[in-house]
Amino acid sequence: MAKILVLNGPNLNMLAKREPGLYGSLTLDQIIANLEAKAKQAGHELETLQSNSEQVLIERIHACYDQAIDFIIFNPASFSHTSIGLRDALLAVGTPFIEVHISNVYQREAFRHHSYFSDIAQGVIIGLGPLGYEVALYAVIQKLSART
Repeated sequence: MAKILVLNGPNLNMLAKREPGLYGSLTLDQIIANLEAKAKQAGHELETLQSNSEQVLIERIHACYDQAIDFIIFNPASFSHTSIGLRDALLAVGTPFIEVHISNVYQREAFRHHSYFSDIAQGVIIGLGPLGYEVALYAVIQKLSART
């Protein structure tokens, strides 16, 4: 059984309320419940954290080192475009991760076209809505299976 961590950055607690035309009608809790069921069915443990605080996310990433987290699914949200600190934390612990974005950032403002994480991620899923989380989980499960 592998340990998978799903991290969500700022404003994702507002899913289904904030711009539903852009982000969809599912709440983050609904997305997470679906992922938990799929991870459990595949025999893996799923932990989750959403925070609007960069510090909280950095500290949780640091904890991955001692807690033997096998993989991270990470939607850094707007921190994608601003946080060298989160990037450095991910590099420090070395836990592989997949970056997820609900919206297609390339169809949005130019400042959203750059991510501090994409070049160090195992993969990047952009613009599939909440389905992107499921695709990321599927990819993680495949990558974990390939290790054994």
